[in-house]
Amino acid sequence: MAALYACTKCHQRFPFEALSQGQQLCKECRIAHPVVKCTYCRTEYQQESKTNTICKKCAQNVQLYGTPKPCQYCNIIAAFIGNKCQRCTNSEKKYGPPYSCEQCKQQCAFDRKDDRKKVDGKLLCWLCTLSYKRVLQKTKEQRKHLSSSSRAGHQEKEQYSRLGGGGHYTSQKTLSTSSIQNEIPKKKSKFESITTNGDSFSPDLALDSPGTDHFVIIAQLKEEVATLKKMLHQKDQMILEKEKKITELKADFQYQESQMRAKMNQMEKTHKEVTEQLQVTLVCHTELLSESIFLHEQIKNGIIFES
Repeated sequence: MAALYACTKCHQRFPFEALSQGQQLCKECRIAHPVVKCTYCRTEYQQESKTNTICKKCAQNVQLYGTPKPCQYCNIIAAFIGNKCQRCTNSEKKYGPPYSCEQCKQQCAFDRKDDRKKVDGKLLCWLCTLSYKRVLQKTKEQRKHLSSSSRAGHQEKEQYSRLGGGGHYTSQKTLSTSSIQNEIPKKKSKFESITTNGDSFSPDLALDSPGTDHFVIIAQLKEEVATLKKMLHQKDQMILEKEKKITELKADFQYQESQMRAKMNQMEKTHKEVTEQLQVTLVCHTELLSESIFLHEQIKNGIIFES
């Protein structure tokens, strides 16, 4: 009995071939929790739910620092602190200032000499490096598939040739040869119809390095378009949030202004009342003082005698 291995998500046991490489997930868990790209930092992560569009690290940073800004180098919306994302900040410390990427032409390619060996010596930014490696891997797998199919066809020819040695196998040999001839065009058309990201793939293109460059560029352009669309959507959301914030601030300012105006009017009214009371009091005191002076003069002149 073949050994069974546990899925890392549901912990049910399956044959090793039924689990994915790396994550070791069964088919149902791969469908329920696909590997997607983070909306902000663009790293791949295993999606827990359809509403979860950012990785755990970015989710923590959003809680700590708020919505990120586009990085001044790579333009990825992952600059939580300052104007640079953490990836570009670390790369700049380790490799020095960035250069222009040979694919996207942005000033965000750091000279990682070890990585350049893996992408045919090209100086690429992080996103373009991932795209290039992905296309090279697909091309390598397609070459391997093409080579194994060619060997299988060659072995079939040799087998049918050996079977055709006896006289009573002549009819079988003729039938087998015709079936091989009919099968070869089918295999060729099958390989020519292999597609990657919606682009048709041909064996000649896979075996030719200049063609591979064009294939890489097409794949990268498609990914850039998707990235730009997401960035545009994010910027629209940011604009809407800012407009909402501005509207709230305006409403708050108008409320504060009306409150201040009402307070000033009340203070002005209170001041006026106090002033009027003081004026009345002053008039009363003035009259009393005048009467006192008059009486004093009368007494002084002997007109009125003190009792």
